[in-house]
Amino acid sequence: MNYLVTGAAGFIGSHLCKKLLLNGAHILAVDGFTDFYPRWLKEKNIQSLAKHSHFELISSDLLDMDLSKIMEKIDVVFHFAAQPGVRASWGSDFSIYTKNNIDVTQKLLEAAKTSTIKKFIYASSSSVYGLSPQLPMSETNMLYPYSPYGVTKLAAENLCFLYHKNYGIPCVSLRFFTVYGPGQRPDMAFHRFFKAIAQNREIIIFGDGQQTRDFTFVDDIIRANLSSIESGKSGETYNLGGGTQKKLADILPVVEEISQSKVKIRYVEREKGDVRHTFADIQKAKKDLNYSPQVTLEDGLKLEWEWIKTIINSE
Repeated sequence: MNYLVTGAAGFIGSHLCKKLLLNGAHILAVDGFTDFYPRWLKEKNIQSLAKHSHFELISSDLLDMDLSKIMEKIDVVFHFAAQPGVRASWGSDFSIYTKNNIDVTQKLLEAAKTSTIKKFIYASSSSVYGLSPQLPMSETNMLYPYSPYGVTKLAAENLCFLYHKNYGIPCVSLRFFTVYGPGQRPDMAFHRFFKAIAQNREIIIFGDGQQTRDFTFVDDIIRANLSSIESGKSGETYNLGGGTQKKLADILPVVEEISQSKVKIRYVEREKGDVRHTFADIQKAKKDLNYSPQVTLEDGLKLEWEWIKTIINSE
C-alpha cells in the first residue's frame, strides 16, 4: 500500500515511517522542517530511512503542494504534521498554529474529497480536553481546550468529522496523551530532564510537581495507529494513553535511578495553558482497536535516556 505521512521527520511520524517500511509499505513522506526545534534533530530521526527505496521525502510546506495530484496515488493518509507546543501558542505566534494545524488539515481534506483513500488518520491531542473536569477523560466528555494550541487541534478534529459526514472521507482522529520515548521533542519534559542531567544542570519544573499526566510510550502509539487502518471506525475519535495517571514529582526518583544521578530541581511558575491533570479512558480504543499499552514507564524512560546520551554526543 501507498502511504502519505505528513510530519514524517518529527518524533512520532518518524517512528511510524520506520514501522511502515518494516511492513513493506511505500511512503511519500512530507515535512516542512519548521523552526520550532533544530532541524538536525529531525534529520537524525529519518537518517536511517533516507536511502530506503520505498521512502520518498519531500521537504515542503503542505500549503504549497498540489495535494490533489498526490492523493490520487495514496491508499492511507497519516496526518501528523502540526505546530506543537502549548506554551508557545499564545500571542503573535497564534497565526502559525492556525496555519499549520487548521489550514493545512483543511487543504488535505479538500484534496481527499475526490480520492479513493481507505483511511485518513489524524493525530490529535489530549489538549482538546483542557479543563474537562471528568477523570479519566472519555471521548464523550465535554471539551474545554485551555490553550490556543488545544483550540487548533480541536478545530482540525472538527474538520475531519464534518468532511467525513459531508463527503464520506474515512477519517479517524486519535487523541495522543503525553507521548515520550527516543526522538521526543526537546521542549517536552523527559527530554528536558534527561538532557539537563546529562549536562549536569538543574531540572526546571513548571508548577509544583503535583500535576499528573498519562504518559504513553511511542511504540504503543504506533501500534494503535497501524491498527486504525483496518479497525478504526470512520468518523470516530479514540483516546490513546498509557493507562495510568502519574504525578510528575513521583517520577523524579525513577529518573534518578535510571540516570544514576541526583537531580537538581528548580520550580518555576506554572505556564499558561498547562492543565493540572490528564488521564485517558482507553476503553473505546481497547474495544475497537485492540489497543493495550505494552511498555511500562520505567522501561520506556530507560530507552529515552539511552537515546538522549547519543544525541548529547552529537551536538
